[in-house]
Amino acid sequence: MAGRGGLLMLENFIGGKFLPCSSYLDSYDPSTGEVYCRVPNSGKEEVDAAVEAARAAFPGWSSRSPQERSQVLQRLADLLEQSLEELAQAESKDQGKTVTLARTMDIPRAVQNFRFFASSILHHTSECTQMDHLGCLHYTVRAPAGIAALISPWNLPLYLLTWKIAPAIAAGNTVIAKPSELTSVTAWMMCRLLEKAAVPPGVVNIVFGTGPRVGEALVSHPEVPLISFTGSQPTAERITQLSAPHCKKLSLELGGKNPAIIFEDANLAECIPTTVRSSFANQGEICLCTSRIFVQKSIYSEFLKRFVEATRMWKVGIPSDPSADMGALISKAHLEKVRSYIKKARMEGAQILCGEGVDKLNLPPRNQGGYFMLPTVITDVKDESCCMKEEIFGPVTCVVPFDSEEEVIQRANNVKYGLAATVWSGNVGRVHRVAKKLQSGLVWTNCWLIRELNLPFGGMKSSGVGREGAKDSYEFFTEVKTITVKH
Repeated sequence: MAGRGGLLMLENFIGGKFLPCSSYLDSYDPSTGEVYCRVPNSGKEEVDAAVEAARAAFPGWSSRSPQERSQVLQRLADLLEQSLEELAQAESKDQGKTVTLARTMDIPRAVQNFRFFASSILHHTSECTQMDHLGCLHYTVRAPAGIAALISPWNLPLYLLTWKIAPAIAAGNTVIAKPSELTSVTAWMMCRLLEKAAVPPGVVNIVFGTGPRVGEALVSHPEVPLISFTGSQPTAERITQLSAPHCKKLSLELGGKNPAIIFEDANLAECIPTTVRSSFANQGEICLCTSRIFVQKSIYSEFLKRFVEATRMWKVGIPSDPSADMGALISKAHLEKVRSYIKKARMEGAQILCGEGVDKLNLPPRNQGGYFMLPTVITDVKDESCCMKEEIFGPVTCVVPFDSEEEVIQRANNVKYGLAATVWSGNVGRVHRVAKKLQSGLVWTNCWLIRELNLPFGGMKSSGVGREGAKDSYEFFTEVKTITVKH
């Protein structure tokens, strides 16, 4: 709906109805730096109303058969697919990513999330064992846990929100979702499709606002037994503290400092374009992006020359430009944070080979106030540098040489994170050896970001707790019960 000054005004979606809020937050178009939307600044009152709606909807929804719930999810997937172009345009404007990326990755994946879990819910089986000598039969059943709190980030807004909503409601839970206050539009647009998809009122509730107000009220609510969160480690620590008195079930996906290890026998014709993409896709604002590139010394100079050339070809442009590879970063504050790492690298004596402060960024006059930045390559940086240790979450990557396999494994593992890694080598034995030794929840070899949704997704160490995927998400969003029958 339109509000004052023609700004888009969002409303919370609670119990199947759009409800206004008493106060609102400004939301900015990252490509211009201008306010274009107002988002509800919700708090405890709205969370309490959403819990009431979710609790009322739970008995009816959880008692439906998996087949019935599957049909609802399939209808919702159809409706999202029919709105693909409208959603892609909105996601691009709200987040700063290119329309091309939203059209080819974000929205299709949101559709696939509902289709995937609509199918997988039909194929889960339970265990049964016999103890004939005691005349007993044991079996397990899985029941939905209740109301799920789903907190999703700003980098892949609808993609990651639906990755949580789909398995949660497929398993029979009702949900209260809190998208990022920076990127709320596509979640609000999806709410407009829920009634058409025959999602009963109260099954999906979306409360917009900030972490300190909505998030804290939601994760500390005694009637919300499980929380799925994707975001930063400090926020995850706060969620853990607030939820601890209630012994809630947590799934936490917290980002990474992902290495690419490039051995001298790597196929550079494939490796270089893929590593440019893995470093800078979505402005580097993907938790799986490569931010540390270890290259074997014998090919280091050749790799660096070709990698910098390829990076300079990566076009930064307005999100609607079909030839742009990269759009704007999410916010002014985030752009300043990313730039601060490049300043620190310079102060430490590192070399900036291309990008920020080295090359000129050309933008139309209307976009001069937008949050754009060129993809940036840093070398001569020590492993102890904050640029090699901390998640920057922007279009910045560090390239460093290594000698031996043992050395690079130790260096790649020498950070607090452990989400994803890539290994480039033509030696199949080495690929398996290195993949096994890397402290990482996902390892891609000679490729990047090829996902099989059946398989577990998640990280080690400070990259999070828990896994998501067909089996893992189902287990997280349900409680198992063992029943023994003596006959």
